[in-house]
Amino acid sequence: MYQVFRPLLFQLDPERAHTVSLWMARLAQRAAPSLVESRYGFEDERLKQRLWGETFPNPVGLAAGVDKNARAVPFWEAVGFGFVEVGSVSAQPASGNPRPRAFRLPADQALINRMGLNNDGAEAVAERLERGRSERARPLGINLAKTHDPDIMGEAALDDFRASFRQLRRQAEYVVLNVSCPNAADGTTFEDPAALDTLLDAIRDEQAAPGLAVPVLVKLSPPLTDRVVLDTRLEEILAVAQDHEVDGFIATNTAPDRKNLQASSDRLAKIGDGGLSGRPLADRTTRMVGYLYQGTGGDIPIIGVGGVHDAASAYAKIRAGASLVQLYTALVYEGPALVHEIKKGLVERLSEDGYASIGAAVGADV
Repeated sequence: MYQVFRPLLFQLDPERAHTVSLWMARLAQRAAPSLVESRYGFEDERLKQRLWGETFPNPVGLAAGVDKNARAVPFWEAVGFGFVEVGSVSAQPASGNPRPRAFRLPADQALINRMGLNNDGAEAVAERLERGRSERARPLGINLAKTHDPDIMGEAALDDFRASFRQLRRQAEYVVLNVSCPNAADGTTFEDPAALDTLLDAIRDEQAAPGLAVPVLVKLSPPLTDRVVLDTRLEEILAVAQDHEVDGFIATNTAPDRKNLQASSDRLAKIGDGGLSGRPLADRTTRMVGYLYQGTGGDIPIIGVGGVHDAASAYAKIRAGASLVQLYTALVYEGPALVHEIKKGLVERLSEDGYASIGAAVGADV
């Protein structure tokens, strides 16, 4: 069905097409949820895992950025995602960067965006999730980021993260600290080891309230080269995260560079700044997953995202150490049927390799 509509969507500006797609998803979830589930549904016991005290029916999840404001969560569950991550959400509503701010690179099966963390704000998203709580059947992650405002710095930035965390943690099976977004208003992030240490201290204080603890994951930037090397800064970040006993990592965010693209230099120059996502990041992010898996001894779950576009690329990340994977850019090019195809392909690969479960394949290549 998506392949029928895609040529029409691709005639629209990417952001407008995204808005239309979300509207269609919401319409489908209201009008014919059972039809959506019957068309896309496929599960296999071998894909099931238990992480952070929750059951994930399969390892294929929706990445943050697709449904920032949690408007179509039941639809994503119906098409077969094993878990859904919404956001990034900030304490205050934000309109983001000026448009145009999203661009397709069809020859590369990639996207470039500089959205600027536009979202409805923590209060609105929390209320929306509370209204839909009874409809949710699968783990929900909420990705948090600092409000897009250059005046929110230092202690105010910590307060900003605290506020969104307090507002949303009751709705989440896990919370992600998006410390690596390259599209922040002031260009700074919490991915500096000292800044990350301070942020994790602040979140740990919030976690101290009885009965309100929630798994906390940290989302990191991709390496700047295809080869992940021993990097002092990355090792310091890893050490800080482990000292604070973070519950997981997401590898990785979008990339600022434009390496190995088929798009013309003129086209890239016209687009300008923004984070690159999609197939060009596949190998790089898989190596990052392997680095984190080795660095943590396989003791901390990793969600692999970046360039997952078929069962082979998903399985590569799993064998590199990812317990879960996520999709975003590939959905733009392939549509929701891709979720079904990846899950079927994963089951086939488990059978070929003699694994009884997806968990047995995690880190097999490391």
